[in-house]
Amino acid sequence: MSTELRINDRIRVPEVRLVGPNGETVGIVPTHEALKLAQEADLDLVEIAPQGKPPVCKLMDYGKFKYEAAQKAREARRNQTNVIIKEMKLRPKIDAHDYETKKGHVVRFLRAGDKVKITIMFRGREQHRPELGFRLLQKLAEDVQELGFVESSPKQDGRNMIMVLGPHKKKADAKVELEAEKQERMAEREADAQEVRAERVATQPTPSSEKKAKRANEALDPDIDL
Repeated sequence: MSTELRINDRIRVPEVRLVGPNGETVGIVPTHEALKLAQEADLDLVEIAPQGKPPVCKLMDYGKFKYEAAQKAREARRNQTNVIIKEMKLRPKIDAHDYETKKGHVVRFLRAGDKVKITIMFRGREQHRPELGFRLLQKLAEDVQELGFVESSPKQDGRNMIMVLGPHKKKADAKVELEAEKQERMAEREADAQEVRAERVATQPTPSSEKKAKRANEALDPDIDL
């Protein structure tokens, strides 16, 4: 519903279909009678469906309604995630090690819910071999297909060839998943640390055992050749 609604005396139609404050249907009543019911209940008569025949009005606290609507709008803006496009540049004759490094960055971007623009840069005679760039983009798309999909197919753009990969998961979902993985790693590290501490405590001699060993040594005859 819009927050800019006609209320109370601004409603000029002769009759309305009235809805009670708890959502119950009252029925079609004259507008002046609906206004009277609103005043008696210390509420407002709010036109919520002006296109109805007759228009649908509801008894409600309009000030509270506007406040709650504003709160929901702020929450929606807070949860809204902007689409971020990362960019990764490759050469058509990239070596295996550099390719794996670049692919690792693409994987990280997609796992975070970001789109990735892949740019193949051609130089010199490489411009006459566009198939090299096309095959490289195909290989990259196949290598990361579990995390993303080809949103924009490879196309030539001057000396470059461009492809856009989109993530399978939305930004908000990816953020939640990464946070859960982070918490799981922290819990595992803490468990390992506790296990190490427990092993140290278990291997350390207790004070009582040290005293017993000392008394046993003192009881030995010093003239006996051990």
